[in-house]
Amino acid sequence: MHTIPLTAGLIRGALELERTAHGLLPHRLPARARARCADPQLALAESQPSGVRLAFRTRATTVELDALPTKRVYPGVPPRPDGVYELLVDGRPAGSASLAEGDTLTIDLGTGTAEHRPGPVGTLRFTGLPDADKDVEIWLPHNERTELVALRADAPVEPVPDRGRRVWLHHGSSISHGSDAASPTTTWPALAASLAGVELINLGLAGSALLDPFTARALRDTPADLISVKLGINVVNTDLMRLRAFGPAVHGFLDTVREGHPGTPLLVVSPVLCPMHEETPGPTAMDMAALGEGRVRYRATGDPAERAAGKLTLEAVREELARIVRERAAEDPRLYHLDGRELYGEADFAELPLPDGLHPDTAGHRRIGERFAALAFAADGPFAGRAA
Repeated sequence: MHTIPLTAGLIRGALELERTAHGLLPHRLPARARARCADPQLALAESQPSGVRLAFRTRATTVELDALPTKRVYPGVPPRPDGVYELLVDGRPAGSASLAEGDTLTIDLGTGTAEHRPGPVGTLRFTGLPDADKDVEIWLPHNERTELVALRADAPVEPVPDRGRRVWLHHGSSISHGSDAASPTTTWPALAASLAGVELINLGLAGSALLDPFTARALRDTPADLISVKLGINVVNTDLMRLRAFGPAVHGFLDTVREGHPGTPLLVVSPVLCPMHEETPGPTAMDMAALGEGRVRYRATGDPAERAAGKLTLEAVREELARIVRERAAEDPRLYHLDGRELYGEADFAELPLPDGLHPDTAGHRRIGERFAALAFAADGPFAGRAA
């Protein structure tokens, strides 16, 4: 087995790689962005490598990866499954594995406190690969912080050559991050990227799509051929702002993105259907009665009557986003709008309900990913163009 140096040329989907005591930690926000916010939720979300994968060309028939994941434990909540590492060979699924080893982060939902306990590094081993030149990808768990420790193969490895595929940069909430998808390639952005033949950079940040200026600057400074921003649900979840602040915040966010991408197709996507917040403002809270029964569910705690005073609901957010894009598009012909209910609406909810009231499951992710690919990448869609 050859030990392969872990370099930036072998890692896709991360905006930055941090050298740690163990190896490399992929980040989906750069250090200058992370320095602007001390929110532990954001720190956790951006360090979970949704859409991040190792990509290389090799004749190797056996590949090993040493990694150190961080497992999350929530006392009183059903245990979370181990994160999934997925192997793709020439773009096709070729295996998956998980690690039981790793650090543990125990988070008390009642107090918000967290305790970190170190654990051992684990090894993933993929065998029986075709004995021929091939493109190999190892997609890292979308919902589990992962430090890359070592890579080994029984033949030389080189970066995958440029295939001329367009780069799609996407930002959104936990649903874009991957929420309750079963694996990293079954999150809706990964599915849509695969169907469209584009390279994904996923800045879906669970609980953290909050129109933060530092996130807008990260989008501004990241090279991309296509950009989408899915906005609104987290602003309602957190009861972060009123309608008066929301509109200018959206304008400022888009202004910043446009500074770096003045002519790039930019698609603004409003929230998918979420019945509990359609007419009821946030904040969102854990349903403690369901938790006592061993189930995870969420509920809206706001008062619908407060919408008149500017509190945000999903209906209000969609109306405002549609208005903003309509008005800006008069001077920005490559700015587009997509109502999120075209991706997941009332009929979809009846067929594929949200298990916890907030997040889709794997089947829901597939529905959203297929719909997004069909709408955004259609011949007359905002991302129309060739697929490599």
